[in-house]
Order: sequence, then C-alpha cells, then structure tokens
Amino acid sequence: MIEDMFADGLKTEVEPFPETDREFGQLLDALRELSPDQLRQKLILSGWLLEPYGEEQMRCQECMYYLVHKRWCDLPELDLPAKPDWWCRLWRI
Repeated sequence: MIEDMFADGLKTEVEPFPETDREFGQLLDALRELSPDQLRQKLILSGWLLEPYGEEQMRCQECMYYLVHKRWCDLPELDLPAKPDWWCRLWRI
C-alpha cells in the first residue's frame, strides 16, 4: 500500500528535519491529530521515503524506532510497516 502511493506520485515533506526536541515534538503533535486511516497524510508529514536520505544515507535500519525482525516503525504516531532502506524525518539513533 505504501509503495503503491509512491508509485502513484506521492511527494512527502522531507524538510525541515527536526533539529531540536521542540521541533520533533511539534511534528509528533501534528501526527497525533491524524486518525489511523489517514495514511497518506502521515507519510507526507513524516517525510517518508522509500530510499535512504541525505549525505549520510540515513535509513530505518539504524533508527531507534525500527523493529528489525518485524520490519516495522514502532513510533506510536506512525506505527507502520517499514523496510530497512526506507527513511522518514522522525529518524533517530
């Protein structure tokens, strides 16, 4: 389903990357306002990508919220399936 949305041309907000805890919290607050069925909007707000991001090639595989064996993003505001080479701007180590 996520990959289908990108195949249909979905563009997400990868910038600005939240540099502070306050910015990170504001992004989480915006995501909390969405219902679980608003997948498209969740992907847009979180800056979801189906590829590593930036010069450092950040990806879900190294994110603290990624559950490797389940291939899942465990951040409660997202709670989505994720592949190791995907990325979102809520990425943290």
